[in-house]
Amino acid sequence: MRLVIDRSELLRALGHVASVVERRTTIPILSNVRLRASGETLELKATDLEREVIEQAPAEVATPGAVTVPAHMLHDIVRKLPDGAEVEMVRDAERDRLSLTSGQARFALQTLPAEDFPDLSAGEMTHGFKLGALELKRLIDKTRFAISTEETRYYLNGIYMHPAGNSQPTLRAVATDGHRLAQVELPRPEGADGMPGVIVPRKTVHELNRLLEDSDTEVRVGISSSRVRFEIGTVTVTSKLIDGTFPDYARVIPQNNDKILTVSSSQFKNAVDRVSTIASERGRAVKLNLSDDKMILSVNNPEGGSATEEFGVSYAAAPLEIGFNARYLLDIADQLESGTAVFRLADPGSPTLVRDGDDESALYVLMPMRV
Repeated sequence: MRLVIDRSELLRALGHVASVVERRTTIPILSNVRLRASGETLELKATDLEREVIEQAPAEVATPGAVTVPAHMLHDIVRKLPDGAEVEMVRDAERDRLSLTSGQARFALQTLPAEDFPDLSAGEMTHGFKLGALELKRLIDKTRFAISTEETRYYLNGIYMHPAGNSQPTLRAVATDGHRLAQVELPRPEGADGMPGVIVPRKTVHELNRLLEDSDTEVRVGISSSRVRFEIGTVTVTSKLIDGTFPDYARVIPQNNDKILTVSSSQFKNAVDRVSTIASERGRAVKLNLSDDKMILSVNNPEGGSATEEFGVSYAAAPLEIGFNARYLLDIADQLESGTAVFRLADPGSPTLVRDGDDESALYVLMPMRV
């Protein structure tokens, strides 16, 4: 294998694939990135056996071939090369080395055989559809904060994506950790009819969110019973799905909460942020005292002091005192875009429904705390 590639193209591609490579692994080849040169392309591939990322970069390929080299070491070398540099790669099969030359700098990296590199992308996808990058990012952004990190409840360690709706077919994403729930949906894309409900793992969700950060392209999504694949420009992410049954989340979404609170989302968020400064790290509890178009937020921490803040809201129901985890309130407030938060409450012990103004495509459920 012999090729020349622009340093910036190589660095961009390595930045995408190296993120899935574990720095400590008991399987040596998983520390490597597979490089495969053919035509006018260098393909880079990395995996942790749960996720696989493939990226392609333009290159001047003199001799096709494939090899694997330490991913993070290669990334660090390329990162430290000067802007505008070109990198020549030549494989020395006899010595199991890959030489890199850029200007006066020369490196020799130990290699492992490309044919030993695991392949996660094998197998047919039974369903496929296209989404705008911004649409997929919205599904992820508005739900990922509610993904559980409790490993014993592994079936909650991801975002549940599934078809929903009858009269208005949608693609819905849901995440919950048992304390809060986030649900968002969009019109069902063509090709998603009949797809199985799938749980996309937390690590894959974070990887997608990073790749979608600066993208406005179209994303091709492929789904099977055990894998999901996302094609974003020149990057392909394949992931195993969580093998479990997502709970019947609809049972915890309140239907008859009759106490309606309407408040400026920015005013509410800033006030919660201020008073929660006093809250203990363990409890993080903030109390909402509601009565006649008035809200009093309060925190009482025996070790740190107390705080209150009062402001006007729209509330005409019976007086109510209810407590919530301040961090959870702020996480939901971060998702609100309309400028108005609508809370549907019942009593101090029942879940509360939160919506973003008149936006019917997203909802949030929050369990109260005793305060």
